[in-house]
Amino acid sequence: MIHPALEESIQQWLNEIKTKTQPSIIPNAEVIEYKGSEIVEFSVQQFPVKPVACRGRYFKRVKNSNHQLSPIEISDMSMQTLQVSWDSYPAQDASIGDIDWAKVNKFINKVNEKGRFQLSEILEEDLKKLKLIRNGKITNAALLLFAKEEIIYNVHLGRFKTPFLIIDDRILRLPLFEVVEETMKYIVSQIKFAFEITGKTIQRTEIPEYPLDALRELVLNAVIHRDYMSSADIQIKIYDNYITFFNPGKLHDELTIDDLKTDSYPAYARNKLIAEAFYLTGDIEKYGSGFLRIRNAISFYPTMTIDFKEIGGGFMVTVAYSKQKTSTKVTEKVTEKVTEKVTEKQQIIIDTIKNNPYISSTELSLVVGISAQKVRINLSKLKERGVIERVGPNKGGYWKIIRNNS
Repeated sequence: MIHPALEESIQQWLNEIKTKTQPSIIPNAEVIEYKGSEIVEFSVQQFPVKPVACRGRYFKRVKNSNHQLSPIEISDMSMQTLQVSWDSYPAQDASIGDIDWAKVNKFINKVNEKGRFQLSEILEEDLKKLKLIRNGKITNAALLLFAKEEIIYNVHLGRFKTPFLIIDDRILRLPLFEVVEETMKYIVSQIKFAFEITGKTIQRTEIPEYPLDALRELVLNAVIHRDYMSSADIQIKIYDNYITFFNPGKLHDELTIDDLKTDSYPAYARNKLIAEAFYLTGDIEKYGSGFLRIRNAISFYPTMTIDFKEIGGGFMVTVAYSKQKTSTKVTEKVTEKVTEKVTEKQQIIIDTIKNNPYISSTELSLVVGISAQKVRINLSKLKERGVIERVGPNKGGYWKIIRNNS
């Protein structure tokens, strides 16, 4: 039998927990006998709607400490538990008259062409079917996708020589489908392209400095998954040897940086309607596969790396060329060794590659005067000696001189 004083204390504790939490939590209390002492155990079932406030504040356990949630984190967690997202709510101070129906028509045609979903081409009804219009009001997603005017969210683009020396910059405030295309145009205008001439018909192939498929995926990721409750901009900075992509909003609680480095990770969409719109048009594939495709595209560029991190309330991806550092003494020794072993024909190959890094082995054979097979053998020997290296795939890559003997 529980001592009356303890029973009274338990009731006081229960009342205190109830009055200091919102929504109110009423735990179960059980008295356990342990080594001659009475211990009170409180157990609480997981509340279906999160978060729950304690004394008017909201906390989340992070490792060994309690982290107080910000207003944005509170709102985001609440929407997640309700299985809704910010973009599904009615757009404030906006109406159907703010929609550009030509953009909607273009979107619906693209969806029907892709075939992942069939729409009737009765524009307003189709937006209702996709939950972009609800109860006669346009959602945040509809306004972001099809607005007549500029939207209030910035994509800030810049070309940098150093973190403090800006060569060029631009701010875009376009609806989302358009901002993806204009962002890609800007990036393409700022990166380098090389050309490979192949075949008897002299076909010229353009080779971008970075895999464009990977860059587009990163732009889509930033636009689709940014936190639109944050006032911060999407920022894309292009440097000589790397590009950074920053979007407001950290990863979903269930997703980690290490997950993104695997071939299979859980898919979470912060903005469900926006993600679905880009999926239906074929701009993105199945959820949770974007970073897999990015890593696959980058794998064809051997000296390129990709890095993910959470920083400043957001998520940043850096695509970079790795730096090669070699001491002067090592360079001198290798150069001496190469000088002794390079043959006359190999020197012609080196000089030709220096002038045209994208030349094919067939074209080299015409210059050197030996068969294409012998050219490939010599190229292999020069690679083994550290004179040259291949950057990118056999088709679409180029040669790089590491040690020049001329």
